[in-house]
Amino acid sequence: MTDDQFPDYLNVYYKKLFPYSQFHKWLSYGNVKPENFINREFSFTLHEDIYIRYQSFNTLQEMESEIQNKCPFKIDIGAVFNMSPKVCRNYPQFHALEKELVIDIDMTDYDQIRTCCSGAEVCQKCWRFMVIAVKILERALRDDFGWKHLLWVFSGRRGIHCWVCDESARKLLPSERGTFIDYLALLSAGESKRFNINHPSVKHSISIIKEEFNSLLSEQDFLGTIEQCNKILSFIADEKLKEQINLQFSKYQSSVQRWEALTVIVNNHHKRGLLNFKTKYCVEDILLYLAYPRLDVNVTKGLNHLLKSPFCVHPKTGKVCIPINPKVIDKFNPNTVPTINILIDEINEYDKKQKEIINDANLSSNRLKDYKKTSLLKSVNIFEEFLRNLESNWKGSKIKQSDIKMEF
Repeated sequence: MTDDQFPDYLNVYYKKLFPYSQFHKWLSYGNVKPENFINREFSFTLHEDIYIRYQSFNTLQEMESEIQNKCPFKIDIGAVFNMSPKVCRNYPQFHALEKELVIDIDMTDYDQIRTCCSGAEVCQKCWRFMVIAVKILERALRDDFGWKHLLWVFSGRRGIHCWVCDESARKLLPSERGTFIDYLALLSAGESKRFNINHPSVKHSISIIKEEFNSLLSEQDFLGTIEQCNKILSFIADEKLKEQINLQFSKYQSSVQRWEALTVIVNNHHKRGLLNFKTKYCVEDILLYLAYPRLDVNVTKGLNHLLKSPFCVHPKTGKVCIPINPKVIDKFNPNTVPTINILIDEINEYDKKQKEIINDANLSSNRLKDYKKTSLLKSVNIFEEFLRNLESNWKGSKIKQSDIKMEF
């Protein structure tokens, strides 16, 4: 698919494949409060980087019509405001009320430590950083904060977004969002520092990292050069201990051997009571530095910060921003995510086969939704499962509203 072909494919995608009904169902939250959807801000990035903010829609049909007419190269989702963004954005009292708590993990933030790729490039080796990040954050969001409704979405190129959709998360103030992300963001711009290893959440994170670390170490070759070795040695605050480890490093060539030598020496010192408070957790500090999630804190803090919508298409790759099942994140491969030209080819191939079957058997045609003819079906199913879990909350809210009305 060439750049010139992209707008035509995108036009077909919005007409045949974008899951408008499920998308509206999500952002209307069961229509318990109609303003949840009506006062929601959307932004469109059109061809030639024309950017339109403060779009809003009264109905599903209006949204579908506008998206198909404008054919945006990118759709971003913003906050729910106290008034309609399209109509009232210039009013002095216009302000954001709530928004999903969002987390953005971008592979470029790992460029200091990943060795296989850099910039916009991503492969299955460096994707392991994302696997670790999802596992750590999934546990923390559910166990530490008690949230249940998490929508994980591939960003279309080199990252993952998480939308926390529980009502308590959506209503957090900017200051509360800042406190939340400060709790999670142990690493600031990839800088090395000592961590509070005894915190239960940090301990859980270290356990998750250890499960993946041997593979990550081998794939990334963290100790493959003198420069890399010196970076890791900078975590050792005891000069004599550092010298012993460096001497062992000089005897080996592979990262696996060097890491094993480091851990053996540190463990021996620990057993003999030779580690002080600065070196007691040096191995854990290194693990966290190399593998703990690197988060864009500004995306999470701001109520007015917009984030790329699920099921929009990345204009550089043509890949759909598909929902991901975190339970099988190990099996996800960003390089096999369907592009819109492949999806449209799948529709055409399916229709061709069905036409042949119908003609041969003299059968009548049954209308099937186009996304069900493609590899996008799996992603829509993940999204629908997420929506079914949300529905229990909507029903409870509707019953509560009904009870309140009956009291009057």
